[in-house]
Amino acid sequence: MKSENKYIGDDKFKKFLEHYNCQMPLEVIKLRFAGAICSPNVNLRPADVISSLWPGHSQPRLETKNEAELFFKFFMGLWDDIFIKIQENNLNLAKVSADSDLENVCKERYEQIELGFVEGFWGGMDKVEVPAFVAEVVDSLSRLALLYQTMAKTVNAEKKRKNVFDAVIDCDKMCTKSIAFIIEHYTLPHMKELKNKAN
Repeated sequence: MKSENKYIGDDKFKKFLEHYNCQMPLEVIKLRFAGAICSPNVNLRPADVISSLWPGHSQPRLETKNEAELFFKFFMGLWDDIFIKIQENNLNLAKVSADSDLENVCKERYEQIELGFVEGFWGGMDKVEVPAFVAEVVDSLSRLALLYQTMAKTVNAEKKRKNVFDAVIDCDKMCTKSIAFIIEHYTLPHMKELKNKAN
């Protein structure tokens, strides 16, 4: 499936977010979209997820029809780009280098996993029926997010910086594997089931 909406690329998209005063970082948005695409909430629309990126109903006012069309076209370009990654089960976290600011990386990872994927997955619903194994994997992602948060607080007190770097890499691997597991064993079969029902 080729998307009608082409993603404009990270650099341009960051400027686009800046223009509309969206405080949510791009990597968190990517994971929010990924979680929403994987969500069991079949009534969750891309427009709802886009609106959630501005807290407290502070979404930007779109002055003209052309502006509104372009606004949603840019967002749907990113949405479709993430959708393709889900279909290919090829969703990865941004790489961390050995000289990264680990405190900042850990804070960002917490946001990406908890405020991004997990929040997107539950789709704004308190109660959603999913197989127990799926709920457990999503809960494990929340626990990993809290682990990043803990590491962010202790990284400067850690004498051996390499220990923290290794721990971050291990957490990244576990998060990536957990998300890939959800996609392979829940999302893709669920998509296929919905498609079969529609035909």
